[in-house]
Amino acid sequence: MVKHIITAALAGMLIVSGCQSGKSKNIESQITQKNVGTVNPYLWRATLDTFENMPVQSADSVGGLVVYDWKSFPDSPDERVKATVYILDTRLRADGVKVSVFRQTNQDGTWTDASVDPETGIQLENKILERARTLKASQIG
Repeated sequence: MVKHIITAALAGMLIVSGCQSGKSKNIESQITQKNVGTVNPYLWRATLDTFENMPVQSADSVGGLVVYDWKSFPDSPDERVKATVYILDTRLRADGVKVSVFRQTNQDGTWTDASVDPETGIQLENKILERARTLKASQIG
């Protein structure tokens, strides 16, 4: 009988200590735990905010993929751009996002692939990361 009481007491202590250690988790780890199998919510929201003027062709919040459709801008109607954003991590990290940019020009009524400055994708990644950090700071602070 004493053996059962000691076992129950130890089990109770383990349960209580597990509950106490859960209180010390920060907000980011709580959000990440709630989103197991999904992407970082700050990077996801920042991606949608950064490309708000682009039409979304498809989005997969579990796989971390946002494909934007072609868009022409009024100041250059003979050019159109398209982007694909890959969110690669559940954590907010500099290497957690990758942007691919595509560009086409209209030549005699036919859209033809054109080169894109490699810095464009990096600049867009930095913009997303900056926005994600702002979102995280506003959530925590």
